[in-house]
Amino acid sequence: MQRSLIVLGLVIALVGLAWPWISKLPIGRLPGDFMIDRPGFKLFFPLTTMVIVSVVISLILMIFRK
Repeated sequence: MQRSLIVLGLVIALVGLAWPWISKLPIGRLPGDFMIDRPGFKLFFPLTTMVIVSVVISLILMIFRK
């Protein structure tokens, strides 16, 4: 548990430091990310982004479990 918390803290720190470059990536604007914009109503459903993030997190966890 301690090792996991340390790794999680380091990952959060690295993402924070790399945020200027990460924000320029097209994540959240991929094909398959749905946006419904009507007067008085706005819905954003990032389906493709969620799938990609899920796969990346799963791969990272598989690597750290070994």
